[in-house]
Amino acid sequence: MDQFLSHIFTVIYRIPEGKVSTYGEIAKMAGYPGYARHVGKALGNLPEGSKLPWFRVINSKGEISLTGPDWERQREHLVAEGIAVSSNGKISLKKYKWQP
Repeated sequence: MDQFLSHIFTVIYRIPEGKVSTYGEIAKMAGYPGYARHVGKALGNLPEGSKLPWFRVINSKGEISLTGPDWERQREHLVAEGIAVSSNGKISLKKYKWQP
């Protein structure tokens, strides 16, 4: 695994249960400001069964970016952790954003 992925995944592992962060914030905390899209791409390539809490990462508007069954899967994970998700996939960053 390259250094970028290692740093990104380390930050994501630290997001506590019941909290979310954004692609951009993850990139910034990992030392790669401006690489939000790369964070999304890295998460899209996770192996099946990964233990990384990928579902805690949302877009800067506080929304789930995925579509179809993946959207529903992410929503289910978040709701299971007690995070309120609207019917259109919106999460309150004010309430649930992780502040390390």
